[in-house]
Amino acid sequence: MRMVGGAGKTQILRLRCASLRLKGPATIRAISLSILLFTAITSTFAQSPEAYRLSGDVAGAHDPSIIRQGDRWYVFTTGKTRDGGLLGIRCSSDAHEWRLCGHVFDTMPAWIAQRSPGTHDLWAPDITFANGVYRLYYCYSLFGKNASGIALATNKTLDPASPDYRWVDEGLVLQSRAGDDFNAIDPAWVADEQGHGWLTFGSFWSGIQLVRLDDATGKLPTPVTGVMVYPLARRSKEDGHAVEAPSILHHDGWFYLFTSWDACCRGAKSTYRTVVGRSRRIAGPYLDRSGKPLLEGGGTELLTGNARWAGPGGETAYATATGDLLVFHAYDATTGKPYLQISPIDWVDGWPKVALGAP
Repeated sequence: MRMVGGAGKTQILRLRCASLRLKGPATIRAISLSILLFTAITSTFAQSPEAYRLSGDVAGAHDPSIIRQGDRWYVFTTGKTRDGGLLGIRCSSDAHEWRLCGHVFDTMPAWIAQRSPGTHDLWAPDITFANGVYRLYYCYSLFGKNASGIALATNKTLDPASPDYRWVDEGLVLQSRAGDDFNAIDPAWVADEQGHGWLTFGSFWSGIQLVRLDDATGKLPTPVTGVMVYPLARRSKEDGHAVEAPSILHHDGWFYLFTSWDACCRGAKSTYRTVVGRSRRIAGPYLDRSGKPLLEGGGTELLTGNARWAGPGGETAYATATGDLLVFHAYDATTGKPYLQISPIDWVDGWPKVALGAP
């Protein structure tokens, strides 16, 4: 209903008024026609969300995560900024026009340089607010390897003008080593129905995992050896095990798991696409729209590339008071550069609908 207006609304009102002047069966037929037309128009709009038209510093944004503090929006992204900082931060007053406004780290944390000396970038940041602080989960790895780790940085505020603004590196949350059957990258925080924090993560290997966090620290409970790991989604060897970048959104009694499939990071040749499944329980099982478990390779396609944009993925789902958003990157099909994308999530028959940016 909220998306119907303009000429479409005027036409509906004209039909309704005309039907009231008729009598008998003709009145019933005219009213029925009005209802059918109204339903068709609202359905068309509901199934066709429009992505935000973005401007400013939106090029180069990869694996974005979004949050709002007060009247400002912030997006955190993978990689180095123009001044050499790590994990770039973009700011906006309206979520449409963006500018680079900082970074998290000036240099690679020393403990990561020791653990993974070949690592030059930090990846896939995930920003959230929990236990009175802003928590930024991020990861280090080598491309195509699973000797990886997820770490945590915290800040009292996201406003760089505040005297309280300071990123504190809290160190390692969890790691994977060569020979493990999982990959500790692509973290995403989510709260369950009681407000307790969980972390989903994973890339290739055995797929997407979920662990419960300690609410006070934002890290794994101790002892770590007793922590349960819940498998959520995986793909077969025939599909190259290509599933990563999980994000979970709680909506209307369901938990929705968004993941990215296929090949990322190849510019215009990227075949990334975004799929979704849902569960009544945060730990699953997650099923796609056809009822196929995500642990058996299921997934309902949500976003795929077109002539203008290649490889949409690296997504984060974010709930706001006025509606849900999906933020992701997609590659310019001509230049191969990644760009920030933001789409409202429309819900149709219990399933999300999103859109790519304008041509």
